[in-house]
This record gives sequence, C-alpha cells and structure tokens, in this order.
Amino acid sequence: MPEFRFPVIGHGGDYNPDQWLDRPDVLEQDVALMREARCNLMSVGIFAWSALEPREGEYSFAWLRGVLDRLHAAGVSVLLATPSGARPAWMSRKYPEVLRVENGHRNFHGGRENHCYTSPVYRAFVTRMNTRLAGEFGAHPAVVGWHISNEYCGECHCELCQSAFRAWLKRKYQTLDSLNHAWWTAFWSKTFTDWEEIHSPEPNGETQLCGLTLDWRRFVSDQTVDFVKCETAPIRRIAPNLPVTINTMGFFYGLDYPSFADVVDFVGYDSYPMWGSKSDYDVALETSFTFDLVRGFLNKPWSLMECTPSQVNWHEICQLKRPGMHMLSCVQALAHGSDTAMMFQWRKSRGGPEKFHGAVVGHDMTNRTRTFKEVKATGELLETLSEIVHSETKSDVALIFDQANRWALDGAQGPRKDKDYFGVTFDHYRALSRAGVNVDVIDMEKPFDSYKLLVAPYLYMLKPGAAERLTAFVNGGGALVLTFFSGIVDENDLCFLGGAPGPLRSLAGVWAEETDALYDGQTHKMVMKPGNALGLSGAYTCGFLADLLHAETASVQAEYEGDYVSGTPCLTQNGNVWYIASRPEPRFLNDFYQALLPRAGVTPIVPSLPEGMIACRRTKDGRDYTFVLNFTGADAPVALPAGIDLAAGQPAAPNATLPKNGFAVIRTEQARG
Repeated sequence: MPEFRFPVIGHGGDYNPDQWLDRPDVLEQDVALMREARCNLMSVGIFAWSALEPREGEYSFAWLRGVLDRLHAAGVSVLLATPSGARPAWMSRKYPEVLRVENGHRNFHGGRENHCYTSPVYRAFVTRMNTRLAGEFGAHPAVVGWHISNEYCGECHCELCQSAFRAWLKRKYQTLDSLNHAWWTAFWSKTFTDWEEIHSPEPNGETQLCGLTLDWRRFVSDQTVDFVKCETAPIRRIAPNLPVTINTMGFFYGLDYPSFADVVDFVGYDSYPMWGSKSDYDVALETSFTFDLVRGFLNKPWSLMECTPSQVNWHEICQLKRPGMHMLSCVQALAHGSDTAMMFQWRKSRGGPEKFHGAVVGHDMTNRTRTFKEVKATGELLETLSEIVHSETKSDVALIFDQANRWALDGAQGPRKDKDYFGVTFDHYRALSRAGVNVDVIDMEKPFDSYKLLVAPYLYMLKPGAAERLTAFVNGGGALVLTFFSGIVDENDLCFLGGAPGPLRSLAGVWAEETDALYDGQTHKMVMKPGNALGLSGAYTCGFLADLLHAETASVQAEYEGDYVSGTPCLTQNGNVWYIASRPEPRFLNDFYQALLPRAGVTPIVPSLPEGMIACRRTKDGRDYTFVLNFTGADAPVALPAGIDLAAGQPAAPNATLPKNGFAVIRTEQARG
C-alpha cells in the first residue's frame, strides 16, 4: 500500500470551490491568499457531487480541472475527495433505497451521511463516480492522495441491511445453536429457531439482548469498512500509487477505527476541542489523549485533517480561540505524531448550516483579520519545523482503550448505568502525561512486546488470546496495571465462570468476589501499607466502583478504610502486575505512576515537568525532536533538554520561561543510548 510522504508539513484545509463557481474573482483571490498564508495542501471536492454530476449520467469535470490546474501552478497540492458523504437530490428521488431506514421509516432526502452502505444502487453510483474521478484526475500533478468521503457515521435498518446482518452472523457463528449459546438466548425465552427471526436492535424491538446489540455494532463497523473498500477499489485500480485516507473522529462511538487499518494508507482526524470550556490544560490533555488514540490506529504518523482556526458553529457555546491557541494547538498535533495541520474551512460559505463556522477567509473576504494573520504565522512556523515530517513516535508506555470493550461495558445492565469508560481510562492517561512520557493508546489486539509498561484499565471484556498475550508480556519482563471490573466477560459478553478477573486471575493473583457501585459523592479511603513497594504513604480517596478483593498470590500494598470493606485489599502487586481495586483520586495516580515508571525502566522526556505543560518526543534519522507545550495559561519556567530550539532558531536555554501559549521544539543531534 502506498505511503503518504508529503515532503513538508501539510498546511491548508477543506476547500470548496464548487460553492463559488459563479465568482471567478473569488477563486483567483483564493489562490493568492493561500500563497500568502503559506498553505500547501488542500482537500478538494468534499460534498461536490451535485457540481460533478448535476443530473444522472451528466458529468461536469471542467471546473474541477481548472481548480486543480490553478492550485498546482501556485504550488498547492491536493487531496482529492470522493463526494459520497452527501448524494444529490435527484438520486434520492429516483432511487429511494439509497436512503436509510431508522425506527421503521425510510428517511427523507437531507443532511449528510444519510445513505445505506449496503445498497447496491448507492454502491454502483459511488463506484461509477470514483472511477470517473480516478480516470480524470488520478494522474494530475496536483493530486498527492485521496480523501475518501467525509466522517463516516450512522447506521441503516432497511431490509438490505437486515439480510446483510444475518449473513454476517452466519459467517461468524455458522449455526443457530452456536449463536444462541453466545447470546445466551435461553434467558427470557429469546431463543432463535430461524435466521430470519433475527432483527437489528431498535427502540420498537429487541434492545436488551447484549450479544445481539454488541454484534450489531460490530456489523455496522464492518459494513462501513466494506463500503470503504467499495469506494477505494476503482481508485486503487486506476491510480495505485496514490495513498488514501478517511477523516476519523477519534473516540466516536459508532465505529471501531482500528478495523479500518487494511483499507486506508494513513489516518486523518478532525479535531474540535472545546477550548475555554474549562482550563486550557484540561482541554489539552483530553486532546492529547485523542491524538495518541488516532496515532495508534496505524501506529505511524497521521494527519490533522480538520481543526478550526477560530470557532465552530455547533458547540453549545461557540467560543473563539484565544490569541496564540491556534498555533499552539497545531503544534500539539505535530507533537503527537501528525504530519499536517489542516483546517475546516478555507473560506466561509455564504449560506447553509456552516456559514458561521470558522474559516481562514471570512465573509469580509480580506487578509486583515486576526484569524488570517494567525494562520499565516502558523504557516510560516511550520516551514521552519518541516524537518520533523515523517518522524516517528516511540513509546515505552501503552494504554489500552478498546472500542468493543467500551460497547460491551455500556451494554451491561449494572453495576452502574454510567460506566464512564472514557473517563476511567483518561484518569490514567492524565497521570501518565503529567509524568512526561510518550503514551501509545491502543486496542487490545495490538502487539504489546515493544513496551515496558502496559496500562489496561477497566478491561471488562477479554478478546480471544488477550489473557495469554498479557501473560506473555509480563513473563517477558513488562509491567502491567489492571483495575476493577476486569476479566468479567468474553468477546460475546458471556461471563467467565470461576471468579473474576476470569482468565487474568492467576496473573493478577487476586479474586474479585464482588464489585460494589458507589453513589456519586460516596467514597472509601485507600490507605497505603507501611513499607509498600512504591514507597507511598498516607491515604487517598476512591469510589465509583470498588472490588471486594481477596489476595491469593498477590501482596497487599494498600487497604480500604470505610464501610464493610475496611481492611480488605485495595491495591495489590503480583510480581510485575498491579491491581487497583477502585477508582482513585487523581493525586493517587500521579503518585503511583511517578513511583512505578522508574521501576518499569521508563524515563520521562522532561524531568520534573511543571503542572500545565505537555511533553512529547518524535524521532527520525538518529535525532530526537522534543516538544514542550505551555498550557498553564501564564508564562512559566521549565528545564529544557539541550539542543536547538527549531521554533526559536537558537540553542535551547536549559532554564527557560515559556510564554503563555508558548512552546519549544528541540532537536537533539544524538539519539538516546
């Protein structure tokens, strides 16, 4: 599969010239302003189907060729988009099967991503369009890759999808007996006697059969992957040297993005943090968590495909980015492995739902705005940082966030309605980031052997082979952190028999007899035992969920204090395996990882990283590139590593003060030993 090897950091964004075909003066101005803003890469053609095929079988490509010619002449490259994210009205009217069915009713034409991924008619139209696009433009000198559709999402419950779901189930289970056992349909007399009796989960039907709901989510994700294969087939046949991407949405609930690894060449991501909704540091940490998740989909450099240079139009409160935040947030993406900093959108539309969404060029149509000037300054900065392009992120620490585990956990009725899988995993990510180390965020099917520390919180579901691979990791010298409510069910959401944490019981050396749910505001204390292996002292609060734990081969490092669990284990150690039996306060996780990381042989990127700063490192050709980002909201001192600060163009000061929203990007000439 081809690599995306853009020679410099990509800077640009979504460009929609099809909205301005009656204004050639605007199109000419666009090119001049792109050059001024140091833009070098644009996604073109997203949602342009009506302009490309205004009537069935009547194609209009001349305008697009003119745009590509103009951009190429200006030194701007293009990720050419396929327009399947929103089909034209004539198609919906003549071929209603392309529209989704939800809650028993077929949708009207409207919105976007409102089409059936199973529909042979829609697939035929997409194949025909993409074949024509690849034939017309696959060899155009401006085109360096393909942007496939836009933010795949949603599901359809039409009869075509029901049939496809049943076929998917037949391939997985082979027999109804196998399916009935996996779904435990004997409960509530749910047993199926014919494949045709199975229907997707909908509000007016079956919604409480956990295995059915879990498999439906898997099917929807797999069917989306299959649709991407349909989209890319003609492109790969006609223009095989051009890489393809989709723009993902990070922690989006509806798709299992790691399963797209075989159908895309690089990963795009659309990033829209709610800056201003809480402290910049808190927002930045959640954003970093997402960036590291996106990088983990393929475990290689990715592409920031969309961000706003100013504000969005769809948050509850659409606050402007404060001065300096656009540049800092773009550098943050680079720090976590992106090779581009692209925006939505280049120019504000005059009408439609996104006419008030931020853009490089506003309705004033000038270069005099604060936003344009900051985008231009960011483009100039990226030119000075371009040697980092294609550098890799090497991490000694991995944190497991698994989408199927998330789906299964949320489908379980108990022990709490709000499972907060994101929040629990983020608790650990925050502490690891606070300690100043690179973190890979991976699913449980990724390889573990390159890491020194593996953190697997809330591992409710264990996929086939996961327990054996975790055991091999520990036996190979790796350190493993497990938490409450882990090892409960298999991949079909069937509970393991023999006591929790199921197949992890001997590895962790504990038996979790029960898991208690605490009301919000209720807490226990976690009291460290004297002489514990981490050298921690005192007491920490914990709550949310609490395992009633029995130490078997594990040693007790901390005990509960409070309620009936007093004196029972709350933190245990079994060799290199640590088990945290309840959800602790952030202070504990900060102390825990500060003590555990050196035991695991993990060295921080920046020692004594100040609160409110983020440190990351990328590596290429024997050089390290250390990023230190200031999200404290004020000027702040920090001890920087030796080397050349590429952003400042001079040697890094060992005891520096980074300004508010400031950063350093330091090249170290020799890699670590």
